Amino acid sequence: MDVRPMMEVVKGAAFAILQAAGGCPASLRPGRWLDLYSGTGSVGIEAISRGCSQAHFVEMDPWVVSDVLRPNLEWTGFLEAAVIHTVRVEDFLQRADQIVGKDGPFDYISVTPPYTQVDYGVLMDQISKSTLMGEDSFIVVEYPLRTDMLNTCGCLVKIADRRFGRTHLAIYGPQWAEKKKKSINSGRLFKNLRE
Repeated sequence: MDVRPMMEVVKGAAFAILQAAGGCPASLRPGRWLDLYSGTGSVGIEAISRGCSQAHFVEMDPWVVSDVLRPNLEWTGFLEAAVIHTVRVEDFLQRADQIVGKDGPFDYISVTPPYTQVDYGVLMDQISKSTLMGEDSFIVVEYPLRTDMLNTCGCLVKIADRRFGRTHLAIYGPQWAEKKKKSINSGRLFKNLRE
């Protein structure tokens, strides 16, 4: 009952925005995904299915890992592309340097915490200062109504902020992605005007 997967409509919108911002509307740019507060693993699994080469899942509940997350990865055939970390997100963030190692920062990070159990200001500050994030990373954050999200996260800028009922979705990315997303949207607008 404590596992709350991201709603399908929110997940679909997040991936559409990421794909457009990355300049590849049909799939994600290849890379590594970090799924914080992964629960069922639905976001990281979706990332692998859309082109990510590897996804790291951070989930602190051993029961959720053994009875929900791992079976989902096995069922989808993505277990070999997955790395599971059974640890609290806060502890994971503190050990970021050891985890990143030679592979460098993650290309994508999803943050879908239990709303009432985190301080978003503290959490986003930890992420922005960690080596898990790089200058070309994208961060997807699901957050509740009446939560203020900054316009930047470290060197990344907010490229989208959408509302789906009581759920909000903020996406941060590099400045070049914001420009690419605007040029794609302008192209669509121009095409629609011509038709």
